[in-house]
Order: sequence, then structure tokens, then C-alpha cells
Amino acid sequence: MIALSVNVNKIALLRNSRPGNFPCVVTFAQNCINLGAHGITVHPRPDGRHIQPRDVKQLANLITPLKKIELNIEGNPFSMPSEKYPGFLALIEDTKPDQCTLVPDSSDQLTSDHGFNLKEYGTLLVPIIDQIKSFGVRTSIFIDPDLEQVRRAAQVGADRIELYTGPFAQSWGSMLSQRIFSQHLAAAKLAAELGMMVNAGHDLNLENLKQYASIPELTEVSIGHALTIEALDRGLREAIHAFLSALN
Repeated sequence: MIALSVNVNKIALLRNSRPGNFPCVVTFAQNCINLGAHGITVHPRPDGRHIQPRDVKQLANLITPLKKIELNIEGNPFSMPSEKYPGFLALIEDTKPDQCTLVPDSSDQLTSDHGFNLKEYGTLLVPIIDQIKSFGVRTSIFIDPDLEQVRRAAQVGADRIELYTGPFAQSWGSMLSQRIFSQHLAAAKLAAELGMMVNAGHDLNLENLKQYASIPELTEVSIGHALTIEALDRGLREAIHAFLSALN
């Protein structure tokens, strides 16, 4: 079974547009879990544009006691502390999620749009990965479906990779889509051969997800933007069930 982890960043973004705590990120996450989601993903950024450090702590308090439900925290491991942000690694140590996904996003980036270049950053990531593992947290690295990057992810000690699916989603319906999908198939197969599990995420939706879910090695997908849109259109219950159906 492929796990569905719901990214709740968009709920926090909506909450932050007005004073108060509505909609409540923790309540939304609990509702997703009650409806069958296997996990919750957050991607806190230093500028606090959506998920806040307090949200991460509250979600950890919600999810840690639950069996078979996982918290996945994404972010740039090189993000340093600031007035409103404790630093990425400090947040991981404090909350101890089930999974930590390392993403090379810059502070002014609208959203993640590329994977780590491990030829450039691999050596720097080794002690970080070791530190995260010392917290008892599983590591995943956000990479493009490039075989060299997959091999380097295994060399630096990652437990999993998360394949960046943006170009696959953007090319959906074109002749290019199948070629990109073939790259993902090859990358997932190699990752499994090297002892890593395979996650995926970014711009996956109900149109393209069924094909992507046919990748035999796929373990988990993280979906937020498209699921939030579907929830607005058809309600959260039906949206969650539609994504679970497309996955399995």
C-alpha cells in the first residue's frame, strides 16, 4: 500500500491571512487522519509564511502517540536560527518526527522546484544526516530522478529519497510526460536496489497520480496543494478518499 501524507502548509497559509487560529492546522490534520490519511507533512520556512514552529510542535504532540501515523518535516537543513525560527535541525531535534526530508529551497523561493545536487552538497549533508539519525529520525533527500543523484543519496546514508515530480506533472498530457515518467521508474528501481525506499511529491493530483502510483517501488506520496483544492470543491472526506483510491 502506498501511504498518503497530507501537506497542511496551505491550511496554515489561509490561517495566517487573518488574526486568530481559523482554520486550525491541528484540527485539519486530525480530520485528515480520521479520514484515512497515513501521515501529515509540513514544510516550515524561516520567513513563517505558512507553517509556524508552534504548529510543528503541536502536530508532533498530536501524532507522536498515534500508531501507524507519521509526521514528516521537510526543509533546508542549512536554514539557520532567526528571531522567529529556531533553525531546521533544532526543530527536528525538538519534535523528533518520524521522517525528515531534506530540501534545497532558498529563503525567497515560492515553492520547491528542484532536488539536491548531491555532487555539490553530498559531503556537507553526511554529518547532518548522521545527526538527524542520532535523534531517531528517518532521513529522506529530495532529488530529481537522476541516477547519479540516486547513487549519491545512498552513499551519503539517506534512508529514502523523495523524487521531485514537478516536471512530470507539468508535462502531463504531452509526449514528454512518458519520457519523464520513465526516468522516475528507473530512479525508483535503482533506489530500491541500493536499499532505499521511495517517496514522491510536488504537483501530483487526481489526473496524474494513478499513473505515478504504478511505480512498483513507490512507498509514500506527499500531497498538499491539489488535495486542498479538491477539498474545497468536493469536501475533505471525498477528497481524501479520492486520493487514497488513486494511490491504491
